[in-house]
Amino acid sequence: MSSLRSRFGYCLAVGLAAVCLLGVTAGSAVAAGMPARIQATQQLAVLSTAHGVRQEPEAGAPQTELLPARGPITGEPTTVPVIGALTGSDGVQWLRVMLPGRPNGSTGWIAQQGTRRLVTSWHLVVALAERRVQVYSVGHLVRAFQAVVGKPSTPTPTGEFFVEETLQMSSGEPGGPFALALSARSDVLQEFEGGPGQIAIHGLDNLGGTLGAAESHGCIRLATASIDWLATRIGPGTPVTIQA
Repeated sequence: MSSLRSRFGYCLAVGLAAVCLLGVTAGSAVAAGMPARIQATQQLAVLSTAHGVRQEPEAGAPQTELLPARGPITGEPTTVPVIGALTGSDGVQWLRVMLPGRPNGSTGWIAQQGTRRLVTSWHLVVALAERRVQVYSVGHLVRAFQAVVGKPSTPTPTGEFFVEETLQMSSGEPGGPFALALSARSDVLQEFEGGPGQIAIHGLDNLGGTLGAAESHGCIRLATASIDWLATRIGPGTPVTIQA
């Protein structure tokens, strides 16, 4: 498994404590300024083989990239959110999916064949202004964890993303004990400490930082108890909204 330092560098953010909010409805969240697009569930596609990503839902459409069957860090099956589906003129079932990597927010079409359907009820929202990670289940806000986010010179990117991989860190690695590697990439750092500037939500082991501050290279760090809680519940494909 690649080290967190080499994969993400220090573009990861800090948190030292957690605050729990229970029983707040999605409607209340919208009234408080949360996105109305948070849904009760999200369909996911788990890949069993590598898939060519097409610009359009047609076998003859230009291929933009190859989506590997397994994640680059953990080797677990690639899992991506499905945001559309249709049957092409050739009779092939196609899925429009969110894609990891640059440019942020990319989508494309893959054939449904060679995928397995999965559904998640989880959705994470990173509220940068509040420096807080909010956790939704079935459309309800169930937890909120204070965090440290990107500093002005290396801000945390905003947009719609997803968890690419969930990994347990080796003892002594910066950012442990767990990390949720996101599909997002830094808008400023094309490369950092040998990695691609990938954004992650992770712990604070062997890292400094001040809870509630904006002082990271772009990622989001949480207290150990907070990331432990997330790591046991949040898997690959989980939607992540990062808002200003």
